Amino acid sequence: MAAFRLAHLSDPHFFPPLPAARLRDLAGKRAFGYLNWTRNRHKYHRRDVLDALVSDMQAQQPDHIAVTGDLVNLALDAEFNPARQWLEGVGSPADVTVIPGNHDAYVRATRHRFISHFGDYLRGDADGAATHFPFVRRRGPLALIGVSSAVPTPPLMATGWLGHPQIDALDAILAQLSREDAFRVLLVHHPLHSDGRAKRLTDSHQLLALLRRHGVELVLHGHDHIHSTMWFDGPERKIPAIGVPSASALARKHYPAAAYNLFSIERDGNAWRCEQTVRGLGDHDGIRELKQVRLS
Repeated sequence: MAAFRLAHLSDPHFFPPLPAARLRDLAGKRAFGYLNWTRNRHKYHRRDVLDALVSDMQAQQPDHIAVTGDLVNLALDAEFNPARQWLEGVGSPADVTVIPGNHDAYVRATRHRFISHFGDYLRGDADGAATHFPFVRRRGPLALIGVSSAVPTPPLMATGWLGHPQIDALDAILAQLSREDAFRVLLVHHPLHSDGRAKRLTDSHQLLALLRRHGVELVLHGHDHIHSTMWFDGPERKIPAIGVPSASALARKHYPAAAYNLFSIERDGNAWRCEQTVRGLGDHDGIRELKQVRLS
């Protein structure tokens, strides 16, 4: 049987330029975000970069695509419809799984817009018309487990939080999946470890305890806008947690240019074989292969 290929991109921060915002829309945290965008971020997040990355990814013909959040910037009402149109261009809800990032739940007033606009991209196979977290989607040999760490935070903070209801539900889901023959992929926006208090997953210790008890084969995240591979304890072996740069970014300072990951997953005897290929924006030659790594 041919290997199953899973593509992963994150943090497209779609919609440069930002839509026109009314003064009342820019109260509180959005005022800081709007200033940051207009003074700085708009120079480095580019639609042409995002389009080139997605085009290259689609040319690789992955079996499924995972997008780990931050589709929009300030969660303005006018950002969600264009982001939905962009996502439909990436793939259908059957072929793409999405979870929200902190920018998708930037303020309380629009924190639920992500689910209302993208619900069919994050609905579990057994959930019917309901959309909730965590969810499970089966694709080939994969069990994709989506959680939401996206919560509104005060100005200058970008922390995430799962909360006890998600943690308890995830405990039961992982316990069940540990008894099944599936390659388990956990999708979460925030990394499981961060040195910066302003960007961390505040209840990561509880999530890591679940992973030590039940295990998964792979964790995919975004948020930090960098290439990242961290290894965490599982019940039998270490678990790789992979982060990826923003899908629309030019290189700046310590942030690399846009990239995505392509994972080739197949059975190897009684174990799983997983190989990672990183493709991204090169210096002068467009999107190209940057490296290959065998994870298991």
